[in-house]
Amino acid sequence: MRKAWIVAIAFLGAGLSFVMLLVVGVYLVAGNLAGGVGKGAVALAKGAVPAAYSALVQKWGNLCGAINPALLAAQLYQESGFNPKAQSPAAAQGIAQFIPGTWATHGIDGDGDGDRDVWDPKDAIPSAASYDCTLAKYVKDAPGNPTHNMLAAYNAGAYAVIKYGGVPPYKETQNYVKTITTLQESFAAPVARVDPSEQAAGAISFAQDKLGTPYLWGGDGTPEDGGRFDCSGLTKAAYASVGVTLPRVANDQYNAGPHPRRDELLPGDLVFFSDDLTNSRAIRHVGIYVGGGYMIDAPRTGAVIRFTPIDTPDYFGATRVTEDGAKALPTRV
Repeated sequence: MRKAWIVAIAFLGAGLSFVMLLVVGVYLVAGNLAGGVGKGAVALAKGAVPAAYSALVQKWGNLCGAINPALLAAQLYQESGFNPKAQSPAAAQGIAQFIPGTWATHGIDGDGDGDRDVWDPKDAIPSAASYDCTLAKYVKDAPGNPTHNMLAAYNAGAYAVIKYGGVPPYKETQNYVKTITTLQESFAAPVARVDPSEQAAGAISFAQDKLGTPYLWGGDGTPEDGGRFDCSGLTKAAYASVGVTLPRVANDQYNAGPHPRRDELLPGDLVFFSDDLTNSRAIRHVGIYVGGGYMIDAPRTGAVIRFTPIDTPDYFGATRVTEDGAKALPTRV
């Protein structure tokens, strides 16, 4: 595995050896990195949940053993993209997308102000956690993982989980369980280092081939765009070249995997920038990390795709893209 990374990165181009040596050096130690978000108490990744809701998610995400703050955040993101005004064609309402009948039964007065308002996150987020925990109680005697069973009950109903003795054999339900449990990794602060992406070297190679290409706002690199990109168009195309489909905009790309710390960055990680360091939904720029504190990015109108340092005051954080993480992202957000 280690040799494969070194060989792949060696082809990234002559004339840039100082950067490539950094890439190789970083990958020499990558083989020992451990993945996953760990067990026990779960903290939210920095800025992953908008600051207005993070305390609510952290508090209510610990309501019962079947949920955790990152899982609750993943549900809210999947349901509404943290939009408290969201309304679906099926009449699902608010940040947690309750349908009126479910809200009437399971909505709670989370902030103690005397009403239950589906449009108020201070009620809706506690209600989402409470509903999860209620479902977990319904299926507590079913074999298997309690969290998976709770999610399956959310999607298919508690009766189906009880009938089949766990997650039922419905493709939609099985996909829902996998989606939420995968998405939670992008909202949890990792307690251990996360594995490097197998596609990272190819994504870097694609981006390097575009060095010097003029920037185009909204550019996806198509013939109609003259082969030009904007920042998230470049990162999307770079990962598409190795078979990973990312969302179009930078703030959704942030949720395509777990978030390494600054001192854990590896080549191929996406690095993000924002004027609001408390809210991933406010991210406005993205690049591809290449090692040694540098990235490749498409910066702005009038500029070209370039190498540039990442250590600026607006550095927000990073994402280690995973194929499952990218697949889990809701396309409508």
